[in-house]
Amino acid sequence: MFFSFWPHKGEFSRTRKDLVTDFIAGLTVAIVALPLAIGFGITSGMSAASGLTTAIIAGFLAAVFGGSKYQVSGPTGAMTVILIPVIHKFGVSAIPALGLIAGILVIAMAVFKLGAIINRVPWTVVEGFTVGIALIISLQQIPLALGIQKAAGDKGYMVAWDTLKIALKNGLNYKSLIVVVITLIIKFSWPRITHYFKFKHHIPASFVALLLVTLIVKALSINVATIGTIPRSLGTLQKLNFSNLSSLLIPALWIALLAAVESLLSARVADGLAHNKERFEPNRELFGQGLATVAASIFGGMPATGAIARTSVNVRSHAKSRLASVFHAIVLLFIALIAAPLVSQIPTAVIAGLLLGTSYRILNPVSIMESLRTTKSEATTLVLTAISTVVIDLIWGMAIGIALHVILTRYSRVPEAI
Repeated sequence: MFFSFWPHKGEFSRTRKDLVTDFIAGLTVAIVALPLAIGFGITSGMSAASGLTTAIIAGFLAAVFGGSKYQVSGPTGAMTVILIPVIHKFGVSAIPALGLIAGILVIAMAVFKLGAIINRVPWTVVEGFTVGIALIISLQQIPLALGIQKAAGDKGYMVAWDTLKIALKNGLNYKSLIVVVITLIIKFSWPRITHYFKFKHHIPASFVALLLVTLIVKALSINVATIGTIPRSLGTLQKLNFSNLSSLLIPALWIALLAAVESLLSARVADGLAHNKERFEPNRELFGQGLATVAASIFGGMPATGAIARTSVNVRSHAKSRLASVFHAIVLLFIALIAAPLVSQIPTAVIAGLLLGTSYRILNPVSIMESLRTTKSEATTLVLTAISTVVIDLIWGMAIGIALHVILTRYSRVPEAI
C-alpha cells in the first residue's frame, strides 16, 4: 500500500536545463515564502521560528511524497485561523500532539482513498471559502499593523474589533502604520516598475518590499517592533502532551479536514494554471501532506497544507518538477541556519503589510465580481460561504457552503407547476 505513495526517479528533473529552471523557481518561491512563513508563525501565536520550521520540513516532505509536481506546502493563513483558538485554549504545548493526530488522520484518508471525494467540492464554495480566508488573514494583521498586543478572544473578527478599540483609546502608532503603507505601496508598484524598465530577471515584489522597507526603518532609526531572535536551528524534537487528548480530537479532525481540502484545492488550481495534462494524484497528495504535518509538528512547527499563493508562484516561475519545491525548502533552511540574525531585524509591521497584500491577491476582486454576476444561487452560495467562514469557522463555512449549493442546485432544477 505505502509503496504506491513512494516517489519515482522520473518525477524529478534530470537534465541540466530543467535542474537550473527548477532551482530558479525554488529560489523565487523561497523568497516569497520567507515573509509568509514568518508572518503566519507569529500570527498563529507560536513564533517566527515555528513558521520557518514548518515551511522547511513540511515543504520538503510534501514535495517529495505528495501527489502534485507543483505543490508548495507550509504554514498557511487558513491553518492559522484554526490554530489561534486552539493555542488560546490549550497553549503552544498542545500543538505537537495535535499535529501528530491530525497528520495520522490525513494519512488515513489517503490509505482509504478519500482524496477523490474531498476533491469534488463545488468551485463556488471554494471561491467563497477563499474570500473568507482572505478576510480573516486581513483581520489578523490589525495588531501587527498597529504595533500593539492583540485583544483577548479567539474569534478573529471580534479580536480585531477589540484591538482596534484599544488602539483608538490609547492612541494610534502612526510609525507602525506608515511602515505598513510604504510596504503596500512598494509591493503593488514593483510589478509596474519591472514592466516599465523591462527587467530580464523576475524579483518577487514581496521580497523587494521586505528588503527595502527594513533598510529604510534601520537607516532612519524608526522605532517599531521587530520579529526578534530566531533560533539558528531546524527545530528540535518536542515533548508530546496527551493530557488533553479527548479535547484535542475534534480540533485535530478540523485540522485534518482543512489540510486535506486546502491541499487538494491548491493542487487542482496548480494543474489548471500549468495546463498540465497529467493531473495530480489526490490520495498520494494526502499521504504527503499528512506526513509533512506529523514531522513539522513534532519538530517545533505546526500543521501544514498546500499553499495556493506559493504554489501559483511556483507554476508562474516555470517549475519543471517537484524538485523546485524541494529547492524552496533547502533555500529556506540556508536562511534559517545562516541568515537568522538578519531576519530577526525585520519589522513586524512589514510582515503585516505583506500579508495584507497577499490577502488582496487571494481575494482577487475581479474574479469575485465575475462570480457574483453569474446565477443568483451561485452568488448566494459564495457570499454565505464567505460570511460563515469568517463568523463561525473554516470547516463549518465549507460545510454550510456545500449544503447550500446542493439545496439551491436542486431547487433551481425543480420544474415550475403548469
